[in-house]
This record gives sequence, structure tokens and C-alpha cells, in this order.
Amino acid sequence: MSYLYLKALHIIFVVTWFAGLFYMPRLFIYNTEANEKEPAVQQALHNQFAVMMKGLWFGITWPSAILTLIFGLLVLHFGGWEPVLFTRPGRWLLVKLCFVLLLYGYHFSMHKIFNQQMHGIFKYSSQQLRIWNEVATVFLVAIVMLATVKQSISFVWGLIGLVCFVVVLMSAIKVYKIIREKNKKP
Repeated sequence: MSYLYLKALHIIFVVTWFAGLFYMPRLFIYNTEANEKEPAVQQALHNQFAVMMKGLWFGITWPSAILTLIFGLLVLHFGGWEPVLFTRPGRWLLVKLCFVLLLYGYHFSMHKIFNQQMHGIFKYSSQQLRIWNEVATVFLVAIVMLATVKQSISFVWGLIGLVCFVVVLMSAIKVYKIIREKNKKP
């Protein structure tokens, strides 16, 4: 299989993996907020969200995470990236791989929340889950920026940009919470 096909497959599975990582926390939020409903509605919602979460998690998100890893390693190998990984020209890739490693840690944390909710354990508020939902966005921005601009961007400016992006995201979540609370009042 040619390098470009491997790269294309890697990108396709990155996209489907992120689709799962973006939607799964939304389902966690909706499932958590179902606890505010009357018991009959609550149970119906929990049952429906359980079906949706299982399908998304095991049908899309996990397979995509595994295939992203497999094709990523193949791209790394067949693209000849190993020799430059620990050199100055390959530093961007090393930093990107660190973010990818953290992204897999995020994925496993999502799996833990998934298991908890499947057992009726709701440890996090919908607001906490909304914040956790945006972590995948931060990883996406960091990884895509590194893969696209490579060494053209300085580490310091890249870090400043990422911090500013996180501040904007957290501010947007705070504003959204205020709007939601205002709309709930009679």
C-alpha cells in the first residue's frame, strides 16, 4: 500500500475518532441531565442514551481510535519519520505525538465515564462534562496546527495561541451557562 493511501486512511480515522470524541460527551451531558426529569421519563431517557452511547463508543469511537493508531504508526514508518523524530526538523512531530498520547489518555478517561454512566453512576455535573467536552477541541487544534505548520511556528507563540484558545473556550462555556440559567428562570 502506498504511503499516500496510508496517510489518507490515517486522516479518515482521525476524523471519525474525533466525531466520536465530540459527540460522546454530549450524550454524557444529556444522560446526566435526564436525572432532573420525573422517574418514568428519566428511565426512558437513560435507556435510550445507553443504546446511543454503546453504538457510538464501540461502533465508531473505539474502532477509529485503534485504526488511527495503526495507520499512524504505518505512516510514521513508511514516511521515514523515525530518523528525524529526535532531531530539530522532527521536533514538531515529537510534540504532536505527545499531544496524541495525551489524547489517548483523554479517550481512556471518556471510557471511564462511559462505564460509570452505564452503571448508573453520575459523578460529574452537566457543567463539568461541558468543560470536559472541549478538551478534545483543544487537542484537535494543537495537533492540526502542529501537523500543518510544522516548524514554521515557534513553540512559544504556539503555546500562547493554545492558551488564548483555551481561555476563549472556557469563557464561551461560562457565557453559555449564564444564558442557560437565565432561560430556566420563569
